[in-house]
Amino acid sequence: MIKKELLDILACPKCKGPLKLTEKKDGLICETCKLVYEIRDDIPIMLIDEARPLEEQP
Repeated sequence: MIKKELLDILACPKCKGPLKLTEKKDGLICETCKLVYEIRDDIPIMLIDEARPLEEQP
């Protein structure tokens, strides 16, 4: 699990905006860019090319 201290200092690599955890705590969401950065083995993958689009909830 990602620590709150780390989450507080991480920023979206694309827009430098804030990130928040997904509900499942398996990714970081940038609501500005509508991207999700996956967390693998407790390490956030902060590569724009590997981010996936945020799926809108109906």
